[in-house]
Formats: sequence, structure tokens, C-alpha cells
Amino acid sequence: MASWSNLGLQDSASPLMEQLIFFYDHTTLVLILITTLVGYILSSLFFNKLTNRTLLEGQTIEMIWTVLPALILIFIALPSLRLLYLLDEVGTPSITLKAIGHQWYWSYEYSDFMQVSFDSYMIPTNELPASGFRLLDVDNRTILPVNTQIRVLVSAADVIHSWTIPALGVKVDAVPGRLNQISFSIDRPGLLYGQCSEICGANHSFMPIVIESTSTDSFLSWISNSKET
Repeated sequence: MASWSNLGLQDSASPLMEQLIFFYDHTTLVLILITTLVGYILSSLFFNKLTNRTLLEGQTIEMIWTVLPALILIFIALPSLRLLYLLDEVGTPSITLKAIGHQWYWSYEYSDFMQVSFDSYMIPTNELPASGFRLLDVDNRTILPVNTQIRVLVSAADVIHSWTIPALGVKVDAVPGRLNQISFSIDRPGLLYGQCSEICGANHSFMPIVIESTSTDSFLSWISNSKET
């Protein structure tokens, strides 16, 4: 049975996602207040003739109907613009990762390290271990360190894909012939799952993304082992 916790956003794994969750809660509260106010006014119109005359006549109520929505829009727009700026801001990255979308898998290149690249395919259901997640696990996970500024360059080799990790608040279109970028940092270790969010063909739902966030020492050890193989 599904729990109420599954109806919301995923747990945050980055400062960007924390800001997105805050804005989501902020906007939801505003919508609840608007719905409550409008519902109260409609019920008053039906059951109270005095309120009916007050709401439909007079210059004062027209001023309120004009000013109040404008204030509400400003109350939503200011944190929204701030969040858009934070999502587009690219600081000085410590690591650059290149993600290339193919039909239907992802390939990765660690630009700061020589000879570290691999393809990432979804594990078929008949080969999936008991602890795996169907349609989400891959044969080669993308290893990234925590508390490190990471830049991801995203492109595609054939059609438009979308590199998406909900827990990081990251969604970048992979367009053939174009290089898009996103910057983020991961604030906790663990496994982060995502999928291509663009309808890119018959096997669109079979190109998942798995990021394994580890400590810096574990990441450097993995890089060294990858170079040796």
C-alpha cells in the first residue's frame, strides 16, 4: 500500500533541491490561502445578501480585486526569480562530467581524468539482483564525490534526450550538436536514481541514470582503479 510520503517530492540530496522544495511548499501555501478565501467569498455570495451587495458594488472592492492579485504574484515571483538564478549559476567546478545520450543508453566521460569513460546500460529484468530496482538500475553507475562542486556537460549523439535526477533538482536537455551544462553539489552519500525525461523513441523508458555519491577518498580510489583497467 502506498504511503502519503510517496505523493510528494523526493528527499533532497543537494542545496538546489532544498530550494526547490522550499519554493514548492511556499507556492502550495499561497494556493491554499487563495482557495480558502475564494471559497469563503463564493459561499457568502450564495447565503448572505448583505455580503453580496458589499462585494459587487463600490470602488473599494474593485481596488482590492486589483491590488491583492498583484501582491500575490509579486509574493510568488520574487522567490521564483531568485531560484531561477541559482539554477542557472555555474560556479568554479572541481569536477567536470560529460554525459552523452544515445538510443537508448548513456555514456560518460570524466574530462578531468585521462582514459576514464564508460557506457551505462539498464540491467535487464531477468539479470536484476534481488536488491535491484526494475527499470532503474544500471550496469555502470556514475560515481561522484559529496560536497564537491560538479559541472555536467550534456549532449546527445542521435535525438533529443533529457538527463534528469529528481533528488538533485537537475533536468538538462541533451540536444545533438549542442552542449548544455548544469552545476550542482551533492550533500549526502547514497544512490540517486533518474531517467531520461524526453520521449526519445521506442525504448525511451529503458535508459535510466544512477549516481553513486561517495566520499572524496573513495572517488579517487575508484578513479585510480578505472585508469588501471
